[in-house]
Formats: sequence, structure tokens, C-alpha cells
Amino acid sequence: MATLLEIIDLVKTYDRQPAVDGVSFAIEAGRCFGLLGPNGAGKTTTIEVIEDVIKPDSGQIRFDGQPRDAGFHDQVGIQFQSTTLLGFLTVRETLQTFRDLFIRGADIDHLVTLCHLEDFQHQYNDRISGGQRQRFLLALALINDPRLLFLDEPSTGLDPQARRNLWELINNIKTEGKTIVLTTHYMEEAQRLCDEVAIMDCGKIIAQGTPQELIRKHTAGITVSLPRKALTEATAAIGQPYRQGGDRVEFRTRDANSCLSDLLAAGVDLADVAVRTPNLETVFLNLTGRKLRE
Repeated sequence: MATLLEIIDLVKTYDRQPAVDGVSFAIEAGRCFGLLGPNGAGKTTTIEVIEDVIKPDSGQIRFDGQPRDAGFHDQVGIQFQSTTLLGFLTVRETLQTFRDLFIRGADIDHLVTLCHLEDFQHQYNDRISGGQRQRFLLALALINDPRLLFLDEPSTGLDPQARRNLWELINNIKTEGKTIVLTTHYMEEAQRLCDEVAIMDCGKIIAQGTPQELIRKHTAGITVSLPRKALTEATAAIGQPYRQGGDRVEFRTRDANSCLSDLLAAGVDLADVAVRTPNLETVFLNLTGRKLRE
């Protein structure tokens, strides 16, 4: 698959402090690429440089194999975290207003269907719910039928049901061949939506790969937890390392089936067993630390 966006040794400094320090990555067409990181990691600055909102100090940004030119903006859609909408326009009127700004654009009826706006397309912008607003903003980001779509924290503030509806919508957009760059603080969101993820910290990319690759490389494996009272004298002989914490015992393993089989063979009661599979959040915390950052 061809590379649509390539970032080469990108640098941006503020007051002699590097916000982005030699960042490089490439995104294939039709893929969803997640850029993750704690507050102050440099991901927002990286995205704003790529979007041409701010200028880099050095580095290259290549779109479809060429340096960005004046036509780059016509092929890019952006959904910002916060957008002010005119309250005296309806959802459909706003879509039409933005559509008229472009020579080439998407069909409004198609966007209404794709983003599930049918039930409120004639409502005024200030009369729609949070979930409806996010789907509407996504439609606005698609109004010029872009090849490359930037989604900045698209599900912030949504309830779990609205968030999952938005995830389904984003997956539908992927099936239309759009290339997506996603920033999010929800690790489950990144794991569900992204084909590839880069984790940033202190202005650098510290890990990159598919979610499953990162999980395999940067986590200790599966945790099997059960009450301490369920252990038997034979447990020590099964060869499974474990640690005690409170009233439960945790076994770390790469093979949950083998661990559970060994426990059963040792006569351990598994009625209250819990199996936790590592995920992208585990990777994120292991790589960036568990202390709160301002």
C-alpha cells in the first residue's frame, strides 16, 4: 500500500526547549494512525505542524510523495476538539455553507446518512446533544471529501454509548478509503480504531507499531488472579510464579490456558478467578509512567 503522509525529522522548539525533537513516521493510505502521549509530550504540536497551523523549525512533511503545496489544504479535513458553530443555522444549512467554500466537496445527503444526522439535520446548531454534535463536526471535517482526516480527541466528553457509536462511524469512514490521524487520551479508543500507533514523550516517539505488537513487546503478559484462600499446598509445585497483594494472589503468564490447567491440576478452586489481558493502556503506563502530569 502506498504511503500518503511522511514526516521526516520534524523539529519545533519554544524558548529553546524542543516541543518536537526529530519526529519521523509514515502513514499508508487508508490506514488509521494514532498519535498518543501524556500532556506535554509534543503530540499536539506535531499535529499542528503537519496540518500547517504552525511552521516547523526544520524537517520535511511529504504528502502523496511530494512536499506540501497549496493544494494540500483542499485534501485535508480536520475535526478540532472545540469548534464554535453559528446558533442561527441548522445542521444542514451549516453543511451547505461549508460545502460552498470548496470547488470539490462531498455530497451532503451522503454525509447526513454516513454520520447519522437524519433525525436532527433541521435542528439549530445550539439545540443538539453532545453526541449529535460530535457526529456533526465529523461530517463538517468530511465536507471537502478529504483524502486525509485529522481527528483531535473526537470522543472527549461523550458518554460510553455515544463514544461507541462514534467509533463505529469512524470505522465506517475507514472503509471508504480515508486515511485518519487520531489523537486521543482513551487507550481503548486507540486500540479499537488504529492500525498503527506511535507513543510520544518529551518530544520524541518512544514506541511505534500495531497495538498488538506494542502489547506483546511492552507488557509482562496475562494476569490470572484468585483469592489467596483458594491456594493449596500443591500450588508451589506447579511452577507458575505469583505474587500476593491483599487478599488475592496474581500469576503472570504468557499462556492463560496452561496456567489455568496447572492450577486445576493442583486442586485450586477457580470459582472466583479473574483473567486480565494486557492492553494498550498497560503499554502506555509502562512507557510513560504512572505519575499524574500537569
